[in-house]
Amino acid sequence: MYKHFEHVGMGVSDLDQSLRFYVDLLGLTLIVRKTAANGSQTAFLDAGGAQLEIMCPADIVKAPAQRVAKNEVGLRHLTFTFDNVDETYARLLAQGVIGIEAPRDAINRDILHRVAFVQDPDGIVVELAQR
Repeated sequence: MYKHFEHVGMGVSDLDQSLRFYVDLLGLTLIVRKTAANGSQTAFLDAGGAQLEIMCPADIVKAPAQRVAKNEVGLRHLTFTFDNVDETYARLLAQGVIGIEAPRDAINRDILHRVAFVQDPDGIVVELAQR
């Protein structure tokens, strides 16, 4: 029997930099951070009902994340909800986060009210959503 969505795992190039983005700027909560004997690092973040696992292998190739085009198969973005997308987007840009798409009314208005898109330190697309 299905219970709930557990977590998403993703690779990052610098765990400290990613924690600053996801914890300090977006507001997720650090649950645990571990370093393996080989130097690889992993952190689990509470994303409000599910978790985000971020992993930084000791031998990571530091290259920006590849974006999945609209006509390609793959994970396109991570979405987090906020009380006010416009304020959140402005705050993130003021902190040096790269904006991809400014706040606008959502196309899927039956689910979301406003959306905007930014990228994390590795170029992973993050959607900011407001219900």
